[in-house]
Amino acid sequence: MENGQEVFRRELLEALQETFESHHGIYLDKGTSLFETLDGISSVEASQPVGGQCASLAAQVAHVTFYLEILERHMLRQEVGAVDWGEIWRTVQEVSAEEWTELRQQLVQTYRRIDATLHGLPTWDDENLIAGSLAILVHTAYHLGEIRQALCTLR
Repeated sequence: MENGQEVFRRELLEALQETFESHHGIYLDKGTSLFETLDGISSVEASQPVGGQCASLAAQVAHVTFYLEILERHMLRQEVGAVDWGEIWRTVQEVSAEEWTELRQQLVQTYRRIDATLHGLPTWDDENLIAGSLAILVHTAYHLGEIRQALCTLR
C-alpha cells in the first residue's frame, strides 16, 4: 500500500502532466492542456492584446516560463535574487512566427526540466519542493484559463 507521500507525489505529477501535456480526466477536457492549446495559436493571435489593458498571449507564455524558472530555483534552494515581475508584461507584445515558436519551445524545455527533477526526487519531504510544485500547478492552471478565455475573445 502506498503511503500518503507517494499518493501525493503521484497525484501531483499527474495533475501537472494534465495541465501541461495531456488529458487524464482530472480536471481538463481532452485536448485542452497548455501545450495542446498553444499549438493551435498563431503568432498573429499570440501578438494581439486582449482588450485595452490586457497582455498578449505571447506575454502570458513568457510569464509562465519566467515563473517556472523562478520556482525551479526556489525549489532547488538556489539564489533567486530581485525579480521584476512586471518586466514581461511591459515588454512582450507582438511576436513573429519564429519568436512565437521560440517562446513555446522555452516553455516546453523549462517544464520538461522541472518535470524530470520532480520525477527523480527520492522523497517528497522538502517543503520548498512541495510548495513550489503546488504553486507551479495552480499558477499554470490559472494562466491556461486566462489563455483559453482570451481565445474566446480573439476568435
